[in-house]
Amino acid sequence: MLCRSAAILQGADLANAFMGGRTDFAQGTLEDKKKGALNIANAVKKYAETSPIPVALHLDHGKNLDSCIAAIAGGYTSVMIDGSSLPFEENVELTREVVKYAHERGVTVEGELGVLAGVEDHVFAANSTYTNPMDAVKFFRQTGVDALAISYGTKHGANKGKDTVIRKEIAIATKECMLHEGIEGTLVSHGSSTVPQYIVSEINALGGDIHDAYGIKKEQLKEVSKLGIRKINVDTDIRLAVTRNLRELFKNEPELREKTTISGIYQLLLANPSAFDPRVFLPPIMDTVMYGNVPDEDIGCIVDCIERGVREVVGTLIVEFDSVGKAPLIEAVSLDEMAERYRKKGI
Repeated sequence: MLCRSAAILQGADLANAFMGGRTDFAQGTLEDKKKGALNIANAVKKYAETSPIPVALHLDHGKNLDSCIAAIAGGYTSVMIDGSSLPFEENVELTREVVKYAHERGVTVEGELGVLAGVEDHVFAANSTYTNPMDAVKFFRQTGVDALAISYGTKHGANKGKDTVIRKEIAIATKECMLHEGIEGTLVSHGSSTVPQYIVSEINALGGDIHDAYGIKKEQLKEVSKLGIRKINVDTDIRLAVTRNLRELFKNEPELREKTTISGIYQLLLANPSAFDPRVFLPPIMDTVMYGNVPDEDIGCIVDCIERGVREVVGTLIVEFDSVGKAPLIEAVSLDEMAERYRKKGI
């Protein structure tokens, strides 16, 4: 809010399962996801409804139509359906089905074309398949999707390669083809965390064991943000910063290691030196995670670690990507208004 930048908050499909109380979130059921989506949306609404900046809540990597329906029912204002592992026509069919359901309710939709290598929740691929710009044009036209994640050299996870060079020409060509064909739409860059090396080093100095962790250089992302890419997904950076803060807390305040409500977090940090996903460490305080309840000062210290980690990473990127002060330029539109706009356009 201090930066006056609009916000897109993302919760992945399996994040909904975790927030529904399923600590083994990879095995989350649809009911878990429905419950978690509602918990996430309620937390966002608590602050966003009176916020002076526009806020969108977006589902990342929806697995199927049911996952998207669960997110929309919970209160998400935007959803992604990831059909990138399917043949082109099947991807189109699935995405079009989600678009029809979502647009009737004023919810925007992001699709994906091309495959990113790496691991993120249930998304895994050993190798990348770059997006064909002409296929992207067909995909927009045949699905009516609002945004499209393209594959152009980024990668999911913390190890994107030490000297990764993204293929900006794919983004340029895709946007040029869209402009030539009169297609409106947003291009999205997934797997775009920068993996700050200072945070990785700090984690390892605090007992962590993270190796071969490299991100996309900010200079490259800044360049493509001016060449057609309008949404850049960052997740790993936040996870790293929160994990560093947790390790630092227990090092600097050793008395907290024995505190009843949070000692379990310390034990999980010790048992998982190579982990950096905070969900590995937070099961002992699931009531706080799911509902925001902070029953004592010790749990308050954990919440503070999380908040500071998010602010450090997101605040830095807001400044780096020149988003400061841009909130007043964004039109805030209700779901009902969006549904009417889609109806008038016939999409």
